[in-house]
Amino acid sequence: MIATPVARWTSRIWLSLGFLFLYLPIIALVVYSFTDSPVPNVWAGFSLRWYGELMGDEDIRQALWLSLQVAAASATGSVVLGTLAALTLERHPRFRGRTLFSGMVNAPLVMPEVIVGLSLLLMLVAMQRVFGVPERGLVTIWIGHMLVGMAYATVVISARLRDLNPQFEEAAQDLGARPAQVFFLVTLPMIAQSLLAAWLLTFTLSLDDVVMSAFLSGPGSTTLPLVIFSRARLGLDPTVNALATVVIAVVAVFVVLSSYLIARRERRLWKEQQAASKG
Repeated sequence: MIATPVARWTSRIWLSLGFLFLYLPIIALVVYSFTDSPVPNVWAGFSLRWYGELMGDEDIRQALWLSLQVAAASATGSVVLGTLAALTLERHPRFRGRTLFSGMVNAPLVMPEVIVGLSLLLMLVAMQRVFGVPERGLVTIWIGHMLVGMAYATVVISARLRDLNPQFEEAAQDLGARPAQVFFLVTLPMIAQSLLAAWLLTFTLSLDDVVMSAFLSGPGSTTLPLVIFSRARLGLDPTVNALATVVIAVVAVFVVLSSYLIARRERRLWKEQQAASKG
């Protein structure tokens, strides 16, 4: 079916409106981070005042450092546990309790985060009464974020393992490689991209989590989203706009850099395939 010019222009207009709806608020936020007004949505001339305020805000710096620590630790733990769970589900499709295990791994994906956070809080409070540990803080937030992140990591890594050709692993075993050698020398390099994707996904989920952190945080362990949320309730100033602009800039740099590296790798592979076909 050939689209008419009217249909093409209509689809372009709707696509443009969709992009404007998504990105116009972000653009406005960036613009108002340079205002000289103490009101976050009032333009009073260009100024870098709020970036200076941001650099001197001790609460935001401490919250950002804590959020980065928790996000990095939870992403690493989620990838490790997700890899083990994915290998169990994909390489051992039949074992007693597989349905229950699969359901428990995927439960955080469909369970409301409020329920997960509340249940973890009750469990940790009971453990603290009996054993005296852990106190609510970095460790408890890490446990909660890793529980949710593991489910997402398992889905990403399982999809990659499902597409792998098992003949590579079988050939390595036929050549005398032990199971550990097969995993580290054959399987792991082939799923490295999915591991990186799972790490970045779980890092992002942990970095912007509010509900779980609100249940599991304690005195002196407030993450950056909680600081922003608490300030939003009391009244924001353009410091938050400046912080969001910095985050957007960092993310944009990493996205552009990763896109460039992926495109360069694909071009190199294409050239190698062309050279191999000619040879």
